[in-house]
Amino acid sequence: MPSDTDQSLDNLRLERDAILLYDGLAAMEKEPARSAAFHRIAGNERRHADIWARKLEERGAVVPPAPTRPRPRVAVILFLARLFGTKAVSDLVTALEGDEEDIYESQSSPEVAAIAADEREHARIWQQLKGTTAERQAEDDIASRERWHRSSRSGTLRAVIFGVSDGLVSNLALVMGVAGAAGDQSRFIFLAGVAGLLAGSFSMAAGEYISMQSQRELFERQIALERAELAAMPEEEEAEMASIYRAKGFKEDEAAAIAKRLFEDPERALDTLVREELGLDPDELGSPIGAATGSFVAFAIGAAVPVLPYLVTSSAPAFVASIVLSLGALFAVGAGVSLLTGRGVLFTGVRQVLIGAAAAVVTFGVGSLIGVSVA
Repeated sequence: MPSDTDQSLDNLRLERDAILLYDGLAAMEKEPARSAAFHRIAGNERRHADIWARKLEERGAVVPPAPTRPRPRVAVILFLARLFGTKAVSDLVTALEGDEEDIYESQSSPEVAAIAADEREHARIWQQLKGTTAERQAEDDIASRERWHRSSRSGTLRAVIFGVSDGLVSNLALVMGVAGAAGDQSRFIFLAGVAGLLAGSFSMAAGEYISMQSQRELFERQIALERAELAAMPEEEEAEMASIYRAKGFKEDEAAAIAKRLFEDPERALDTLVREELGLDPDELGSPIGAATGSFVAFAIGAAVPVLPYLVTSSAPAFVASIVLSLGALFAVGAGVSLLTGRGVLFTGVRQVLIGAAAAVVTFGVGSLIGVSVA
């Protein structure tokens, strides 16, 4: 277990990173309302940092100077925000906030309790920035903290990173396997790499489309059945809604009042029933075509890396360049994964390199054996 001083130091670094993040987002945001919201959160983070700095001073510890550069995860988020805008990094920021909330939930002190209240306020601000109405936010306040984690799981960046990873590892293994069997026959290696790129990309796209479309059709049917039940048996559905809230710990009269209020608006009642009874989120059904296109492009990008050297050179130089380029790309993919998991960039990067290298070594060895056998 870390000492109180070490814990306070870690918390101070966490809050100072958040200050740099929100100051950066506020500076680059063009919409006044969003910029003001970022400034507001940054102010809260400064107050949090002051709390931990005072705690360190009270214990006689040295308070380190404030950093001028954020840690890599925050730096990447700011870089992406400059390229694509602050809205594009919403999932990454909420995932980062979720990690921060998890850290504080593992601690217990009056200071942490005060900070936790601010973190819940940050959640409300982000929901408002995403277009959530004040009324809906009041109803969903309890669940808002869980949305931090859900957003990190369902974000587009996650699909892109893992799509690139799949293409890179699988086609690197294929290219190395053919290289082991074909020796210096570069044209065969290049042909195999291109074939693997196309076959894998189309396979990933087709699989993603079928999976997403089937899931969407299933969800839409379940929602349609719930809509029909709501129209045919509104009293029974209202009673069912009340039972759901009783199961959550509300008193009988409170649960009945909540259900009655929700059923004043049939669409709101349907939305709540779908979420509470079926466990579905109508806003996250997804686009099959978009998912298929994204999978195709992401896989193709990753699969192209081991093949590129064979476009400009041949034999041993291309082989060496393919390995070096692929290992560098594997590390970059691992660093991208760290944006989602919160683990260190070095750890996730090296882990990804080891996985890809292991696949390449095994397939190269098998290819060499097959090549000798055929010869």
